[in-house]
Amino acid sequence: MRLPQMPPLHLPFAPGAPVRSLQDVERIEACPLAEALPVQSTYEIFVNSAAAFGDKTALTFLPTADPAAEPIRWSYAQLLTGIHQTANLLHHLGVGPEDAVAVLLPGCLEYHLALWGGEAAGIVQPLNPMLTDEKIAAMMTLARAKVLIAYGGEGDLGYWSKALRLRALVPTLTTVLRVAPHDEAPGAAPALPAGVLDLAARHQHPGDHLVSGRRIAATDIAAYFHTGGTTGAPKLARHSHGAQVFTAWGSVQMQGIRPEDVGINGYPLFHVAGVLPGSLAALSAGVETIIPTTGLFRNREVIANYWRLVERYRCTYLSAVPTVLAALANVPLDGADIASLRYCRTGAAILAPELAVRFERLFGLHIHESLGMTEMAGISTITPPGVNAPAGCVGWRLPHTQLRVVALDAQGNASDQDLPPGQPGMVLFQSPNLFSGFLDAADTAKAFTHDGWLATGDLGFVDEQGRLHLSGRSKDLIIRSGHNIDPKVIEDALGAHPAVQLCAAVGAPDAYAGELPVVYATLVPGAPAVTEAELLAFTADRVDEAVARPRWVQVIETMPVTNVGKIYKPDLRQRAACHTVQALVDSVCAEAPGSPRSQVQPEGDNAVRVTVAPGPDVDTLQARLREVLAPLPLTVRITTAPAAGSPQTA
Repeated sequence: MRLPQMPPLHLPFAPGAPVRSLQDVERIEACPLAEALPVQSTYEIFVNSAAAFGDKTALTFLPTADPAAEPIRWSYAQLLTGIHQTANLLHHLGVGPEDAVAVLLPGCLEYHLALWGGEAAGIVQPLNPMLTDEKIAAMMTLARAKVLIAYGGEGDLGYWSKALRLRALVPTLTTVLRVAPHDEAPGAAPALPAGVLDLAARHQHPGDHLVSGRRIAATDIAAYFHTGGTTGAPKLARHSHGAQVFTAWGSVQMQGIRPEDVGINGYPLFHVAGVLPGSLAALSAGVETIIPTTGLFRNREVIANYWRLVERYRCTYLSAVPTVLAALANVPLDGADIASLRYCRTGAAILAPELAVRFERLFGLHIHESLGMTEMAGISTITPPGVNAPAGCVGWRLPHTQLRVVALDAQGNASDQDLPPGQPGMVLFQSPNLFSGFLDAADTAKAFTHDGWLATGDLGFVDEQGRLHLSGRSKDLIIRSGHNIDPKVIEDALGAHPAVQLCAAVGAPDAYAGELPVVYATLVPGAPAVTEAELLAFTADRVDEAVARPRWVQVIETMPVTNVGKIYKPDLRQRAACHTVQALVDSVCAEAPGSPRSQVQPEGDNAVRVTVAPGPDVDTLQARLREVLAPLPLTVRITTAPAAGSPQTA
């Protein structure tokens, strides 16, 4: 019997000359994309990598965060075998190119079988396990998921119990595939009910080809990614194989990724950052990718041992969101040799300038920022190694992509007026890695301009070197450590309280998370008395995900509104900034009883003024205030109230 034909072999992705300017990006573009990137699917990436790298380590799983512990390793050849077996098992279960395979797993080697085997057989749907059963079930139902690949242990999020409950909530679900925990003793697996199989059943299927004989086109849909998990309703973005392949290729070109590189990928794999620029790019170029325990960066021991892990595995790059970088900044090296690190990259949230300076001072690592989003398969712009840029600069566009900055129209949407370098406006993209729209056509229409550009909702400007700098957002999303939080989730929860008349959630500045969700409310006249603490508890009980629960609730007399009666959130953001700064100022003053009184007032957009009353220790107080307030992601001006004459700025 003749086996189905394998896709044509191509060389693995490899970078050319280093990118140090926009001219270098344009140099890469001189070669037509079809010639530079002949690969059509993520499946082809793994066929090419296995042929090129064979027994070289592709994935290293750390059962514990102890650097001395023995890891579990898979080679590139083993990974491709597992992808074939998983895809063939799914094919046997009736999964076709238009069927969704949902994934509910922690950090583990098998996640990569689910991802890439799922894409070779059908459409993979990674899920955030921190969401409620109802929200996960709604997304699986929207995707018409046929198979669920789930972790067979409880972990800290109740994976297996959740998976079994989902069977009754998703009408299209026919099979659950159980992934045994790595430390499960032989024979200790529970009895599996009808419709539930062990993923180990993949070993009964061929590991050297796709039984389906499927030839995957670049336009075929590879994955459904949900856009946040804290949004009010499921919104699933469709990724084509071509979009994901381009993200991997572009990341390799911009970052100079090579087979000798080694990196720790602690991002969750239900998020595009962990799956595409974090994993697929590395695996397309022969890199060893380390999975730091099932808990990933949520495991405090991983953070505590991070520098020793870098030393043990001779890691060459560090990639993490600013929250993780802030946590690492508190972990001393204690003699760990991290000289192997050549590149440090961040994205997904605001990078405080103070953190960037501190990280470089402590570890000698300049933090390079990037911009990525679900709608662009995880990456849009990159600051390459060897290019030091100020905080807020997210680098150059990828080769063969287009970037525009346009003025906002009267409704705050993108206009057709392009803006010159240095002038902020709405950031727009056209790119080979643009998503194929949402499952809901109405959501898709809102994502693009009338002439087909992706309207990001981000505000920024392009400098004279062609690099993008982000300066804000046009939408009201609260971004907490890379988590996109829809204010409506919080507002709907608090608004259900009978004593609440109006409420509005905004982001309060935070040195660690960038923003924390907070909420303001007005009360129904004559309603029974209710405390802010009671309102906070009421809201927290009704918000699914912990990161979206507000830090505090504040009751105000009247809600600020625009001339047409809409709640005016810029005013509330200013209040939240002042509230945050005032609390820190009060804590500083409490350190030294008798300190001069200090007043906090808003001073324009994203800026606050602290006025200190004159006194004998005013210079010491101002110095301490500067130290405490500097990490906040906003401008704070400290002045001294005059005994006579004008205030003096500190």
